[in-house]
Amino acid sequence: MAVDPKVTLKIPRPLYEQLGKIIEGSGFRSVNEFIVYVLRDLVSLKGEGTRKEEGLTKDEVEAIKRRLKQLGYF
Repeated sequence: MAVDPKVTLKIPRPLYEQLGKIIEGSGFRSVNEFIVYVLRDLVSLKGEGTRKEEGLTKDEVEAIKRRLKQLGYF
């Protein structure tokens, strides 16, 4: 029997609905797709250490973290 490679994550419905409004017109096809994108980005930041990466600045990362905290993720 194969193990399903995906799991279900439960978040409060008001947060889900807010995220739905936030992603309207953004190119994300679903709240789930957006959440996976954000979480992958956060995980990749954790492994950066002292490497110099092109992409988001430290200030941009902090702004994202603040916004996620406002949305209830931290």
